[in-house]
Amino acid sequence: MELIYGLVTGILFGFLMQKAQVIRYDKQVGAMRLVDFTIFKFMLSAIIVGMIGIYFLKDFGIVSLDVKSTSLGANIIGGLMFGIGWALAGYCPGTAAGALGEGRWDALIVILGMMAGAALYAEAYPAMKSSILTWGNYGKITLSSILGWNHWVVIVVLSIIYVGLFYLFEKKNV
Repeated sequence: MELIYGLVTGILFGFLMQKAQVIRYDKQVGAMRLVDFTIFKFMLSAIIVGMIGIYFLKDFGIVSLDVKSTSLGANIIGGLMFGIGWALAGYCPGTAAGALGEGRWDALIVILGMMAGAALYAEAYPAMKSSILTWGNYGKITLSSILGWNHWVVIVVLSIIYVGLFYLFEKKNV
């Protein structure tokens, strides 16, 4: 049943990405050039819905969270690789899948590249486990645990900030 929920959620998310036009190349380039904030607005909306949904499910005991350890080495290197790949390809993993679903075959090359990268990572993981992945390891932390606040307070504060950013982007027409 979990696979069915995942499939339905993935199809819905892909549909929303397509309707919001965030899988279009011009939107991707506009985001990287900081002249079109469509993708940022989409991401802010997804983060707000995700925060509320996940913690709602957690608080009602429907799901449990397994927070991954924070590793600055892994996050910095992974973020750089993600950013460089996005800039070179014009797609991130989600938008590549959506673009392929729209019939844009160039996205298949990007997806194959991501799969090759994942295979390389799997091969390099044993060596990185005791080096890069331990650099700046802060353990299992969350923003609410750092601040010492209830997670709902953090969610409300972040939601207000994100809605404010969304409003600012809309006001500036970007």
